Amino acid sequence: MSPLNTFSQNEGLHQFEEARRKAFIAGIFDTLLRQSGNMLSLDEVRARLKVRGQRFLGLQTVPVDRIIGSEGRYLDFDRRFLPRSGKLKRRWAKIHALARQMATLPPVDLYKIGDAYFVRDGNHRVSVARQIGQKEIDAYVTELLVDVPLGPDDSVCDLLLKEEYSDFLEWTELHLLRPDQRIEFSEPGGYLDLVQHINAHRYFMGLEQQREISRAEAVADWYDTVYMPVVQAIRQHRALDYFPGRTEADLYRWIAAHRWTLLEQTGSDPGPERATRHYLDHYLRTHPLDALHAIVHNLMGRLSRTHESH
Repeated sequence: MSPLNTFSQNEGLHQFEEARRKAFIAGIFDTLLRQSGNMLSLDEVRARLKVRGQRFLGLQTVPVDRIIGSEGRYLDFDRRFLPRSGKLKRRWAKIHALARQMATLPPVDLYKIGDAYFVRDGNHRVSVARQIGQKEIDAYVTELLVDVPLGPDDSVCDLLLKEEYSDFLEWTELHLLRPDQRIEFSEPGGYLDLVQHINAHRYFMGLEQQREISRAEAVADWYDTVYMPVVQAIRQHRALDYFPGRTEADLYRWIAAHRWTLLEQTGSDPGPERATRHYLDHYLRTHPLDALHAIVHNLMGRLSRTHESH
């Protein structure tokens, strides 16, 4: 081995230890912040989401920070692809040395699900690429087709919500009836409420029209005449500004419950617009400090994004 290669190999060993140190520190912060630093397992994603097919996309250039999981080595690295095991040292250091010597490394093999990627082959190469600050990597990509979007920031906890969403779409077939739909909750349990809403809507449709209403017809009508009018009112009143971290589906769920309460109290349905406005007025009166904090939080976020864009 030439002196340069020897130096590169020693540097690779040093950088591996540095990466292991980063993994240890990151693990402490994850524990303190009560967040998971675990890499997503492709097998778990496949088990929770309904994969309806796949297609080979060929050789592509992929942003490294969108690679969030692995098919078989998800225990050896953390979510940031920092090595967790000392047994990876020799191979990791060798790949680091080759990368530093500008050697041409073969493309990795990736699976693509939504906007996220999972390593089929090449975990060490991805780990080294992230450690040396490489932004993109060449990869042979196979896309797995799912009906629930998956993003590069999704965690194991998010995956549980995606599973509920996938089950909801399987039952309703809303993704086929309304391809532009996006109903996402920030906490578990929301989709079960929606199923109950749809069943109730189907029952009242049958009473009103004096006929049997199919599930598909009830789902489409509920989405068009119940769900979307509330979402449109939420957008019109910029209601999400008062609830950082929440989604339109979260607010729909709360406003629907509030609307039912108003119906019981007054004997008449206030409708989506009035129910939304009344819910926001009630929230601002009962939680003024929380509302003010949310407004300030939202404003600071907008200012930060504006600053970054310039």
